[in-house]
Amino acid sequence: MGPLSLRVADGECVSVMGASGAGKSVLLRMMADLDPHAGEMRLDGVAAAAMPAPDWRAQVTYVAADAGWWAPRVAEHFAPGADPARLPELGIAAEAFEWTVERLSTGERQRLALLRAIRERTRVLLLDEPSSGLDPENVERVERLLRGLLERGLAIVLVTHDRAQARRLASAHWRLADGRLARDDE
Repeated sequence: MGPLSLRVADGECVSVMGASGAGKSVLLRMMADLDPHAGEMRLDGVAAAAMPAPDWRAQVTYVAADAGWWAPRVAEHFAPGADPARLPELGIAAEAFEWTVERLSTGERQRLALLRAIRERTRVLLLDEPSSGLDPENVERVERLLRGLLERGLAIVLVTHDRAQARRLASAHWRLADGRLARDDE
């Protein structure tokens, strides 16, 4: 991947689109400082390299298209004191907090992974296809949650294949192809 430059302001959502295999997920993982990279990322002028990786990742949070689950119960994947009352806003029963992960549908796992990424210190969400495979009602719920986060000042980098979703959420659009990131004002 060639040198890339992307700025995202507080409260702004930018979309990144491109063909499957173009490197969109790798780009998000580099921004989260999860994959090796030669570049520099900054948050409020502070380089990622200038802070411990857990501090960077607490503020710049990556939500994979197929998020990992490492413990048997849903609640074990959330920070202590997490409020299960937020689950219904994403169409999930509050009691799901006490369910086993294996009981969840793929869509429930996807929405719960998004919800667990939203913590007090989160400043930037790096979202990899956050609503792929969801029915229209749940896509609307996810987008409503994301718009609320933008209004609170969170920045979002949205990787999606859904051009209509990109237009609904993002104010700037980028295309990744041949290792290059270019504006996509189409």
